[in-house]
Amino acid sequence: MPAQPLAQVPDDAEWTWQELGSCRSVDPTIFFHPQNERGAARRQRAQAAKTVCAGCPVRLKCADYAIRAREPYGVWGGLTEEEREVIYAAIDDATGDPRAYPRERGAGLRLASQAIDSAVLVTRMVAKSAS
Repeated sequence: MPAQPLAQVPDDAEWTWQELGSCRSVDPTIFFHPQNERGAARRQRAQAAKTVCAGCPVRLKCADYAIRAREPYGVWGGLTEEEREVIYAAIDDATGDPRAYPRERGAGLRLASQAIDSAVLVTRMVAKSAS
């Protein structure tokens, strides 16, 4: 994927929520896959990241930001790159314009609340069955 253009960062982006993220207490490499990572290794790393996100107090702000910014890399708010790509495609299909992504704070949550909830629900179910 190409680097994210600065123009995609929402104008109203604020970063204070990041200081409260559960991700700050773990190795950040679990949120971003190494080049050429595939298969079980990639799924396991993503699952570990999503587990951190599942208990995060700012998960929804994180997911909202990632959707509004069309964040291309990593796990954000419990959503993998692939899960966000599905959301971006649905937004593109609904608007007919790939440049018409949601910009105002909360718009990502409104447009993708079901996908955001589903991503973490599956993670919680997997964690519960493993314990």
